Amino acid sequence: MNRLNDPGDPPESPLEDALMRTTFQVAGVLSAVGAEHNLSLTQIRVLGILRDRRVRVTELADYMGLDKSTMSGLVERAERRGLLARRKNPEDRRGVDVVITEAGLELAAVMYARVRELLGPAFARLDQPQSEQLAALLEVFLTPPTPNA
Repeated sequence: MNRLNDPGDPPESPLEDALMRTTFQVAGVLSAVGAEHNLSLTQIRVLGILRDRRVRVTELADYMGLDKSTMSGLVERAERRGLLARRKNPEDRRGVDVVITEAGLELAAVMYARVRELLGPAFARLDQPQSEQLAALLEVFLTPPTPNA
């Protein structure tokens, strides 16, 4: 019997269990690192998303699964800390994008280094081929399906 399910539920697969436990471990590390910098897990996700793109608040809210007003509040708080900024969209002068600032990029780099440090012991248990295989498999898992596939 699975300790997380009701007795009548079928047990999850080993893959589901491994992914859930991995998520809990990584989220715990991210939350701890975020606490060191007074950031929530949600704020860390926003910085991670914006490291390589600029998006509108509505797109960011959709991606994060939040409503626009909640996302706007998160962006405003990050703006006050100098981590994010709003800039006119270069293709649509009426549109406004959210972008990460230099300070936001620097903080993200510091946090990612700390996360790598904390997850290092887990990474060290994999040899190079295992590490490459796991990364490749996770890419397959994380890549959204193409339409009509």
